[in-house]
Amino acid sequence: MGEPSVTPGMWARGLSGLSDLVYEVATEEAQAEVFSVRGERGRWERVTAGGFATEVTSVAKGLVAAGVGAGDRVLVVSGSHQEWVRLAFAVWSVRAVLVPLPESVSAERLVHVVRQTRPAAAVVQGERLLRTMSGLQRELPDLGRVWRMDAGLADVVTLGAYMDASSVRFRRDGAMAEDVAVVLYPLSTVSRATRGVVLSHGALLSAAADVVDRMWPRLSELPAGRASTLLDLPLSQISGLASLVACMVGRVRVGLAGATGLMRQVEAFKPTVLVCSARVLQGVFDGERGSARSTGWDSLGTFNAAVDSAVQFDRSPRRSAWQRLSRSMYDWQFSRVREMLGGRVHLAVCWGGGLSDRLDSFFCGVGVPVVQAFGTAETAGVFVTGAVGDRVPGTVGRALEGREVWVSREGEIHVRGGAVFSGYWGEGEASRSAFREGWLATGYAAEVDADGVVSVVGRLRVQAATEELPGRFVARGADARALEGRVLDGSEGRGRALEGGPAVERGAEEGVRRRGADARAPEGRALEAPAEQQGSGEALAVTAAFAAVPPEADARSAGVESQERGDAELVAEFEARLRAHPLISQVLVIVEGRPFASALVTLVRDQLEYWRLVNGRPLAMAPEEIAGDRDLLREVQGLVYEANRSVPRHLAVRSFHVLAEEFTVQSGLVHPSGELRREAVLRAFAEEIDGLYRVRREQQ
Repeated sequence: MGEPSVTPGMWARGLSGLSDLVYEVATEEAQAEVFSVRGERGRWERVTAGGFATEVTSVAKGLVAAGVGAGDRVLVVSGSHQEWVRLAFAVWSVRAVLVPLPESVSAERLVHVVRQTRPAAAVVQGERLLRTMSGLQRELPDLGRVWRMDAGLADVVTLGAYMDASSVRFRRDGAMAEDVAVVLYPLSTVSRATRGVVLSHGALLSAAADVVDRMWPRLSELPAGRASTLLDLPLSQISGLASLVACMVGRVRVGLAGATGLMRQVEAFKPTVLVCSARVLQGVFDGERGSARSTGWDSLGTFNAAVDSAVQFDRSPRRSAWQRLSRSMYDWQFSRVREMLGGRVHLAVCWGGGLSDRLDSFFCGVGVPVVQAFGTAETAGVFVTGAVGDRVPGTVGRALEGREVWVSREGEIHVRGGAVFSGYWGEGEASRSAFREGWLATGYAAEVDADGVVSVVGRLRVQAATEELPGRFVARGADARALEGRVLDGSEGRGRALEGGPAVERGAEEGVRRRGADARAPEGRALEAPAEQQGSGEALAVTAAFAAVPPEADARSAGVESQERGDAELVAEFEARLRAHPLISQVLVIVEGRPFASALVTLVRDQLEYWRLVNGRPLAMAPEEIAGDRDLLREVQGLVYEANRSVPRHLAVRSFHVLAEEFTVQSGLVHPSGELRREAVLRAFAEEIDGLYRVRREQQ
């Protein structure tokens, strides 16, 4: 990379495209280790830059042979693994455009993306998606080859085996930083049709280079070849993609975590650079606290004292001899935390922010330096980040070099300069509306102090464009952690409270504003209905049953309305109210012949996957398990509770059953028009419906 004074970031800014991250390194130092992959016996095996370049070229030749040209879109629907990385860099090597989606994407969303981007080729994982793509091939003449990812990329490689590598090199020679690299569709529980964010090679490289330069004082302390990370962020989303590019720019060897047992993998991999979401660090802390609690109250008291010692040690500008001694007394406890992270972490980057100030200080105090980074898809993944030696606990740091940030009167943070997106795919008006006189609106509420330190409050919109997409957003998971103690003060004229959706009670905002841990809403779920209106915990694991009785005044007005319009119309409106939430696909309310109203609820498949991601559930968790998750059921319960306010007492839904799979035309449960075949659904799910009333009787 040149002279020692030249940082990896400076080197990366001179590259023409992302594929240069592969070929330039292979040319300069072919034996440099760039990836770690699991071998047949489960051991981590290292991949050199030269070997990886050869693998990428073989796949790229197959794409050329298949007729993929410069600017063509290549759809990749897959989980995060090494084959995904090979394919992505092969796509960029032939100057094509990557369109990534997670393997859990619904058929509806997949069809939307394919029709909008019209890819020339696709690689998909799973028989379900392969059938969907095969049907689209007959509809779209542009869609040529469709390969299966499950068998690796052997079919793609075989197709171009006869070709010379010069066919790829000629493509690369014409690459420019302004070329489109990716069209990214962020997952969202707010809208089923998020816009495709167009990012150029230069934007992704520039953002990665700026992050690496900010981290370089700490990274440069590691000996050459010792920087390594185990990446658990989804590559189909901007967090994983931006992290991958930054690691490759910073010469950090990357291993991709498997679907299960993340912490066991971390302990075995022993990363020196930890790139993760806040939920990973939260999980480590909760695990240690749970272990202490299970041992006894004395152990829990010792753990709490150790936490206080670590936090105070980190926050003290001058560390006295007594503080150093106090910290050393608990080092046996701190060493357990360090060992859970592999024992060699020299720098931890919490991508996406969301780590509370106390946890931030705790990990730094135990010897795991943490910095937080934050950005959106429209900003190529990052525009603010902290740095070791220049951090404020609980914040996401300062704007990167060449960027300015500004908070509007409404509390929304805007950014100008640096790497920003090229627009939304095929949506010029939305692209223009994302900017306000040259400032990119991020869709997030934030605070910026006098020193330029940014604190993210929560989300105002699903994407940067000003027009609202259907539904409202309630911060959960990582976003809920960002809300702790940092809601904008409307009295200062700088912002407004976040708007709660139907899953949040009217007291939600006040609950967030109270700073005590007991006053906050539980992380990762909507606020629950009042205790007297909740069902038993056991029932909640399969169904949710509760006495949803509206306030007396609401009941009276609803009764009058019922007389005027009839129960059937009110039930239809109730179902429509629930379906308006992006997480809900279909609703069937059962009233006739039953002692009280109940409902069957189906969920949108890709929204279910997004819920899993932001709430920190395992990758291997089946949709049926997610649908039965207590937190998700409480979230749906909140929606039902709010919808019950609009109907009279006898129509209030008191029990419901959540199904992971949607009713389909093929199953005979849906008319071609999309309307449910009510009698067919009642027959097909008679057992589940009877179970709702059994649960209710048992509770009484």
